[in-house]
Amino acid sequence: MPVPAQDTLTVAVRVKPGASRDRVGGRFDGPHGPALVIAVHDPAVDGRATEAARRALAGALGVRPAVVSLRAGAASRDKLFLVDRPGPDLPEVLRRLRDGSAE
Repeated sequence: MPVPAQDTLTVAVRVKPGASRDRVGGRFDGPHGPALVIAVHDPAVDGRATEAARRALAGALGVRPAVVSLRAGAASRDKLFLVDRPGPDLPEVLRRLRDGSAE
């Protein structure tokens, strides 16, 4: 479960590379706990899917890509990203993306 630290928010992510289109939303119960599912078009080659997931996460959370960094899982589909200086509403935005609101 994402836990806000002092100046960062840790986000568990499950990346699905090679998707027909980029999409952020859904839940996957993985090794880091409940994770946000991010499907990306980029293949899992040379870190391209990881970089695409980082940018997609930033876009979905409404933050600049520069404040999102990879903490763990460079060679895995299960990753941990850090968001620097998250706003007070960011955990709720993350929860809605991960746990859903039927659209």
